[in-house]
Amino acid sequence: MILRVACIQPNAKPDLAANLAEIEHWIRAAHADGAQFIATPENTSGMHANRAALIASALPEADHPAVSRFGDLARETGAWLLAGSLSILLGSGKLANRSFLFAPSGDIAARYDKIHMFDADPLDGQAYRESATFERGTEAVVADTTFGRLGLSICYDVRFPALYNALAQGGASMITAPAAFTVPTGKAHWHVLLRARAIETGAFIVAPGQTGEHAGGRLTYGHSLIVSPWGEVLADGGEAEGFVAADCAMDSVVKARQMIRSLDHARPFTPSIFATSLSNG
Repeated sequence: MILRVACIQPNAKPDLAANLAEIEHWIRAAHADGAQFIATPENTSGMHANRAALIASALPEADHPAVSRFGDLARETGAWLLAGSLSILLGSGKLANRSFLFAPSGDIAARYDKIHMFDADPLDGQAYRESATFERGTEAVVADTTFGRLGLSICYDVRFPALYNALAQGGASMITAPAAFTVPTGKAHWHVLLRARAIETGAFIVAPGQTGEHAGGRLTYGHSLIVSPWGEVLADGGEAEGFVAADCAMDSVVKARQMIRSLDHARPFTPSIFATSLSNG
């Protein structure tokens, strides 16, 4: 099976309506290009100048216009759609950084709340403390689709290979990694991490990213990637807004895993702390 996959690469604003209009335009363009699975990046609902603005913009899932909009687009196009992440207001007062997978019927096929919180200081002039605003997820998610099992992750999750291994062990032949990667970390690590996750799991990695300068001066790296199970970059979105697409031969997952059987060869072990000493003589 050949699956045409597209990553949407926008420059999200604080204005939800403007963001959805831009995303809708690029989803239709990607569908016209033949894409059957179309993914948008982290923070699809908006990029905000500060924490207060982000919290003020968040809505409960039942009231979020992006949820119904993506459902309508999935029905219209007949494609599988991934809303990379929306900021969802929880009853606790915190937010969920939540990814939604929509089936061609328009129904929600899966939800995933980002597990790993980006609390970091990447030397771009900003300090990031996601855990102050977001409630982390606790469950890895694999969804059944017409093109195979799809594993879900978000951005900073890419630095935690155990999650990707669990998704692959759960049957995922493709894993999504929508992101809003910073420029310093993107230049240093983005391609390396995504190619490594693909090679380790023998799965396709689909990683749509935000790009450019956003409210508050935050800069995101772009370079939306589609990576093969052998670690080859099939598509790279560069820094421009728009979409990038690639044809994914789904049988290459089986071939990669037959050539390198690391998923079968994984063994349990007991973590220990080893002390070493040097002898004199």
